Amino acid sequence: MILNDPVEVDLPWPPARLFPNRARTQSWRKNANLARIYRRECWVMTLASKVQGKRLLKVCFHPPDKRRRDDDGCIAAFKAGRDGVADALRIDDYHFRPEYSFGEPVKWGKVVVTIGDAL
Repeated sequence: MILNDPVEVDLPWPPARLFPNRARTQSWRKNANLARIYRRECWVMTLASKVQGKRLLKVCFHPPDKRRRDDDGCIAAFKAGRDGVADALRIDDYHFRPEYSFGEPVKWGKVVVTIGDAL
């Protein structure tokens, strides 16, 4: 198997209503629709990067501001995005064993996903 260079994909910050503490205050239907839209956005952006068949992930959260955030909340909010990445790669996200980290805040926030054979 030929190892290719890892590819970084910048994905949008998850919508606030997908964070677990916020999701409890909304109707599950509204949250499901929002999750579907976010999944689709991540799918399109991953497809645009033209990466294929790779499995190892590094996920770096760059929040939109300096407020402290729980890692488990960010991971849960990104679940729909992770599914979109898996859809674009045409693999089951069961195979992902991501490594999560936090980066510096950036305007509007973003999630940087690094996809590669060996990271």
